[in-house]
Amino acid sequence: MTWTSLNAWVATPEIFLFCATCAILLIDLFVSDAKRGLTHALSLATLAVTGYLLWRGYHPAPLYGFSDMFVNDAIASISKIGMVIGVALVLIYGRSYAADRGIFKGELYSLTLFSLLGMMVMASAINLLVLYVGLELLSLSLYALVALRRDSVQATEAAMKYFVLGALASGMLLYGMSMLYGATGSLNVLEIGQRILMREGNELLAVFGLVFIVTGLAFKLGAVPFHMWVPDVYQGSPTPITQLIGSAPKLAAFAFMIRLLAQALEGFAPDWRGMLIVLAVLSLALGNLTAIAQTNIKRMFAYSTISHMGFLLLGLLVASPVGYAAAFFYAMTYMLTAAAGFGVVMLLAREGFEADQLDDYKGLAKRHPWFAGMLLLVMFSMAGVPVFVGFFAKLAVLKVVVNLGLVWLAVFAVLMSLIGGFYYLRVVKLMYFDEPAGQVTVSGSITSRVVLSLNCLALLGLGLAPNWLLSTLTDAVVFSLPL
Repeated sequence: MTWTSLNAWVATPEIFLFCATCAILLIDLFVSDAKRGLTHALSLATLAVTGYLLWRGYHPAPLYGFSDMFVNDAIASISKIGMVIGVALVLIYGRSYAADRGIFKGELYSLTLFSLLGMMVMASAINLLVLYVGLELLSLSLYALVALRRDSVQATEAAMKYFVLGALASGMLLYGMSMLYGATGSLNVLEIGQRILMREGNELLAVFGLVFIVTGLAFKLGAVPFHMWVPDVYQGSPTPITQLIGSAPKLAAFAFMIRLLAQALEGFAPDWRGMLIVLAVLSLALGNLTAIAQTNIKRMFAYSTISHMGFLLLGLLVASPVGYAAAFFYAMTYMLTAAAGFGVVMLLAREGFEADQLDDYKGLAKRHPWFAGMLLLVMFSMAGVPVFVGFFAKLAVLKVVVNLGLVWLAVFAVLMSLIGGFYYLRVVKLMYFDEPAGQVTVSGSITSRVVLSLNCLALLGLGLAPNWLLSTLTDAVVFSLPL
């Protein structure tokens, strides 16, 4: 079997990323702490080349490789470009933070790049085993990254919780996948979907597998009632790792759910739609209501993430290309918004000061009006204030839910969003109407400040012209899922 017969070229970005990450890992062994900037530069260069390869290799129609276990389609390509951007923002925003806390080391970069590789494999895998391999590569990298500050009891505790609950979720997913294999006799996502639609195989066993798969996916997304790891991991992790967990992997999770639900289990859409409705309602309610009581901004973002995953599930449960496109748009815009939010938190942090309490943001507008304005853009976008891209993301999801006939569900989501607006606007009130509680300083390099500003302004820019991104993602779904 030759390289050409495998069609291995469809995975050129992944192959390059793997080789470059291994090279960075070896080069870093000979780099002193004083010259660690070389590792940082090489990692960003790797991301730039990976992004270029993804852009050059974009192909609307699905291209298969590795004996039909790997696919390069529009959903995979665009979501992987988003993942590369999300990881690049983590490395840019987190450099000063990592240097101040003794984690500016090769492990940070190699594990982050390996986590990106896992995400990219998840997006393109159409074989259950390859999907699971990508998920585990991502998960194991994140477990180690959360525990990177070995002198921090909080980080170690968060890593242990994340590892135990993540292993439980992985076990459920694997058990569900094994049931699907037993029911259909295939590991290929497309073949499984075809056999289920044709009512071939053991239907009862496949339904049991569906239950375990949806449960495992809910764990990975942090949807209620499988959310218990999210607040502790967000709070206990170093802030760059919190940003990593809360941004790019959401795109990987979206692609993962498309492969399993929209392609493999399309024939059971009425069954998993009911399960997603329950998960979405619980996530919207608990996420928004619990976030109100938080005094730690990272925990507030954690519960906010839970509520946003509820919106993502609303788009997916429509079970149509229009619904998947709305969910894709939501995942992409949320990745940019979450990255900007954690970027501001890291910008205000300094050695010995985490800037993770809400009181730390009192009077920020009087000390640093520009970055207070940037955080205001983030809060307004997350709250879904009109003109910002977060509003159009929620509107796109609510529109497809209403068109499905679930008006009550759309009304409930709107009410929960109004409640969620309270804790976002509370941050704005602290910045603009309260007196500073202490010294507020801005750290970070000029590069990180400029990139962060562009990231925040993009939330407004995409809100003023949302149609081009939404239409691009809609076309990607239509090309990839000709339903």
